[in-house]
Amino acid sequence: MPIPIETWYYDVPLVTRLYATGAALVALAVQTGFTNAFQLYFDYELVFYKHQFWRPITTFLYFGPLGLDFVFHMFFLVRYSRMLEEGSFYGRTMDYAWMLFLSAFSLLCLSPFVAMPFLGSPLAFTLVYIWSRRNPSIPLNFLGLFVFTAPYLPWVLLGFTLLLNSHFPTGDLMGIAVGHIYYFFEDVWPKELASGGRRYLQTPSFL
Repeated sequence: MPIPIETWYYDVPLVTRLYATGAALVALAVQTGFTNAFQLYFDYELVFYKHQFWRPITTFLYFGPLGLDFVFHMFFLVRYSRMLEEGSFYGRTMDYAWMLFLSAFSLLCLSPFVAMPFLGSPLAFTLVYIWSRRNPSIPLNFLGLFVFTAPYLPWVLLGFTLLLNSHFPTGDLMGIAVGHIYYFFEDVWPKELASGGRRYLQTPSFL
């Protein structure tokens, strides 16, 4: 008889489940000393000159050591990734995987300009932004203090980050920017007369 955690795990849609599993395994590998964070961060020179081709993947999988902060990031990631995959991407697993790939690739292109070695948090913020724009009428409650609709969620979280941290939330802004580009070209531009209905970011036919 499956235990509740096993049932929950297999209820999570495929792409979200694989991503969360990868992040958990990477955190466990660092915690047990099998590897360390210096082997995981993204750096163009190490990738192209040292042929460390795993780094463009592990930069999205490492959310820090096991602990409360890691649990928070995983909850945040799984919640919004799952809602997207079960919502606007329902029955379109490869479309969702393609969206994740495009978002990750965009963040990799931006990372050298902002000196951000780990990109899992910006990618999660991208998912939050896309979900919030595709669910504009859903009311949300933040810490029981005030109610707002979903499109304001990324900005509320951005403001909360500013209050809690002394550093500028560059990663959050990167996620918002990448999410907005995807949302514009997939949800807004194809509806314009000038677009002719073209979707520049649509999933390639071979997928």
